[in-house]
Amino acid sequence: MRRRRRWPIVVAVLAGAVTLAACATFDTVDYYWQGAAGQLELLANSQPIPEVIGRSNTALAARLERIREIREFASRELGLPNNGSYTRYTDLGRPYVSWNVFATPELSLKPRQWCFPIAGCVNYRGYFREALAMGESKRLKATGDDVYVGGVPAYSTLGWFDDPVLSSFVSWPETEVARLIFHELAHQLIYVKSDSTFNESYATTVEEAGLERWLAARHDSQLTKLAARADHMRTIFRDLVRTTRAKLAEAYASNASDDDKRRAKQEIITAMKAAYEAAKQGEPGLSGYDRWFAQQPNNAAIAAIGLYTDRVPAFRELLHESNGDLPTFYQRVRELAAMPRHKRDAALDALARRAAASAMTAQRTTTRVN
Repeated sequence: MRRRRRWPIVVAVLAGAVTLAACATFDTVDYYWQGAAGQLELLANSQPIPEVIGRSNTALAARLERIREIREFASRELGLPNNGSYTRYTDLGRPYVSWNVFATPELSLKPRQWCFPIAGCVNYRGYFREALAMGESKRLKATGDDVYVGGVPAYSTLGWFDDPVLSSFVSWPETEVARLIFHELAHQLIYVKSDSTFNESYATTVEEAGLERWLAARHDSQLTKLAARADHMRTIFRDLVRTTRAKLAEAYASNASDDDKRRAKQEIITAMKAAYEAAKQGEPGLSGYDRWFAQQPNNAAIAAIGLYTDRVPAFRELLHESNGDLPTFYQRVRELAAMPRHKRDAALDALARRAAASAMTAQRTTTRVN
């Protein structure tokens, strides 16, 4: 396992923040500094998992032991980076490690972008303190934007640091912890600057494939049932958001006046909330999404979900065409990543069309059999 020397890198990041600040606005100076300081705090408070296990309560020790197994499986069976990530533990003392702020225009589903030296342009701004995120949210709302603030249980530093296991997700159901670790390690393997939807959809596809293989290796029928149940809830939620997004996109693209578009927007979102409440009557497990609905869904919240899922059908098809072989899949993803944006998007569109055609053929076959 490759272990990086962390402190020289941390010092370099802090120095970089100061250097960038020399020719930036005060707001930018503050933003880079809070990011560097937050990352430094995260690493400074991390401890080797074996040490934590040695002095922890039974529940935490047992979970960290399982996470060690998940981590080893990720590199051994999924071809994900074999480094010091998820070999240390940090108790945050707060529910999330950071908070991401998403914003869109009032009558558009296109998320705003912010650009950074290493990550390129991304569709959110991340803050290590909730108060700072809420301050940014207030500023953006004042400009007329729709804004959504989402708590982040974990994120990837793209291999620059050894990302630790965090208290924000350590007690999640085992299958969800596995998903998260596979997802974040996938970012370390392949990352394309300025294409959030590509990056998140690819990592989501890896997490799905990884979980399927992890469950097969576990031979635990109860765990498999729990994973299937969680996936069912996730699918209901995503389908609801996807349907709403399509209706909003149609309304915004129409020739109606802005006032009529605002009325249509309100009606569509009200209908989505009503559909969610109705769905919960038959599926109480959906209540896990109450927090998302509590912020009052808007364009920004809906666009944020799309970043993680829009290209998933295309990547699933790519994995299928790779015969389920992950190294082959990764190589093909790298080839896509190396393309100019317009060619990459065209290739993903073609994959999505093939996926839709295959799904339609399978549905017809099922109908005939039944």
